Amino acid sequence: MATIFSPSALLSSTSTAATTPKSPLPPQPKTHLPIPPKKPFLPNLTTTLAATALATTILTTSTPPSLADSLTTYRLYYGTAASAANYGGFGGNSDKKASAEYIYEVPDGWKEKLVTKIQKGTNGTDSEFFNPKKKTEKVYLTFLDGFRKLAPKDSVLNNLALSDVDLQDLIATADNVSSEERKDDKGQVYYVYEIDGVGAHSLISVTCANNKIYAHFVKAPTPEWNRDQETLRHIHESFKTVVG
Repeated sequence: MATIFSPSALLSSTSTAATTPKSPLPPQPKTHLPIPPKKPFLPNLTTTLAATALATTILTTSTPPSLADSLTTYRLYYGTAASAANYGGFGGNSDKKASAEYIYEVPDGWKEKLVTKIQKGTNGTDSEFFNPKKKTEKVYLTFLDGFRKLAPKDSVLNNLALSDVDLQDLIATADNVSSEERKDDKGQVYYVYEIDGVGAHSLISVTCANNKIYAHFVKAPTPEWNRDQETLRHIHESFKTVVG
């Protein structure tokens, strides 16, 4: 018992207690730091940021054209199919809406090209609009008098090409030429052609009404077609004749 309570034992105990703070204890709290959970998070954060950057790049390069197409506004054009003898110059002299024989929609911002009497007399061009940002991206309509009905689809396209050198070249070098027959809500028959050429794309609608053949063309070089296809198809599909 004396040994347990001896001064030397107390000193030893005291000495030990005194020296305890000097031992290297500071490293112990490090085991409580949440380091392991953070390390896996950093790669995930990096991956997330990379994915976000990639998505932003894709949206930047892909979305704007579609968004622009969806926001495109149009105005309705009324075509009179006036003969060269009765043509009154740019815009005509009569109320186009009242005397219209056909209609189609044109994007706001597209410009109307002046059609001369010579053009009317030679190839029957009645109206033409173009994209001022790329003038070879255009829509135009031609007509011919003295027809009561449409010929077979193949012969109609070939006959159109006879008076259109560009159309001849496009057909000759085309990767694909498709055609179909459709009717509008009034039973009017239209021949619809799509020509996918090497450097250009063309959509054509042909119909017969008022003893005339009407041919509606939408053309664009391949880069513009790829960019503005939605808008160009809208113009193409908006064409129809006004049958009295």
